[in-house]
Amino acid sequence: MHSPLPLPVTLLTACLLSLVYVVLFARVVGARIRLRISLGDGGNPDMLARIRAHANFIEYVPLILILMLILETSKANPLVLMVAGAVLVVCRVLHAFGLPQQAPNILRVIGAAGTTLVLAALAISGLILVFTA
Repeated sequence: MHSPLPLPVTLLTACLLSLVYVVLFARVVGARIRLRISLGDGGNPDMLARIRAHANFIEYVPLILILMLILETSKANPLVLMVAGAVLVVCRVLHAFGLPQQAPNILRVIGAAGTTLVLAALAISGLILVFTA
């Protein structure tokens, strides 16, 4: 894939994930206003689920985007990166909206497992590049 933009795959993925992050942020803020909870979860399970979805997102996404950025600058296969980015976006949305549901919770499981698989696949791809360069 040739693009006039540098790092188009990482840029697209980061932009889409940023929009997901804004939605997660707005869900937390909206619940804080509605429930009048300024700090913490106030013992409210819905608030806790929204906070954890927001926090879990920010715990995983930056590291994965850093790996994507490094791989893309290292001329990794752009198709692999596009698939990883698309899977990551879908999995983060599934996880965020699955988190508050009762177990068994297939959306949360798919979201978490998919995110972990993307992280592992990108890390392995990076190791392959390091040791074959």
